[in-house]
Amino acid sequence: MRVDPTFEAFVERESTALLRIAYLLTNDRGHAEDLLQVALLRTARRWTTAQEAPEAYVRKILLNLSRDRIRWLTRRVRERPLAFAQHSVAAVASHDHQVAERRQVLEALARLPVKQRQVVVLRFFEDRSVEQTSELLDMPPGTVKSHTSRALARLRELLADNENTHLARARHD
Repeated sequence: MRVDPTFEAFVERESTALLRIAYLLTNDRGHAEDLLQVALLRTARRWTTAQEAPEAYVRKILLNLSRDRIRWLTRRVRERPLAFAQHSVAAVASHDHQVAERRQVLEALARLPVKQRQVVVLRFFEDRSVEQTSELLDMPPGTVKSHTSRALARLRELLADNENTHLARARHD
């Protein structure tokens, strides 16, 4: 398959940002890489159409693929991730507290319902407007706003619970 040089330039320029979106949608690096690879392959096949707005084209494919993945996951036996050892984070250097905080945010984000997670990723990680998010997710703007509100409230709860747990453990140590 011959690849248009403009497509190659697009991939080189945008692949990191697109991988970040895929990761935030799936919460799994391997699945994110797979989704992005499929999305870029589909985009390459339709490059003459997609080159007008390639970022939007790939984002829409990523959203659709993540929805398909979620449907597939609900039909199979659930996997359980390995427990994350909280004490291992405390053992790292003091400047690495930002890494621990980032991990806590990602874990909290992963616990949100799918639609809420998608809205948060698009609105805050992608800095999309309500209207753009509404269009990408094919839902009314009011629904985007309510999902955003509920998701932020839930994230606050999860992060506060995590902070309270961390403080309680610190007192016992």
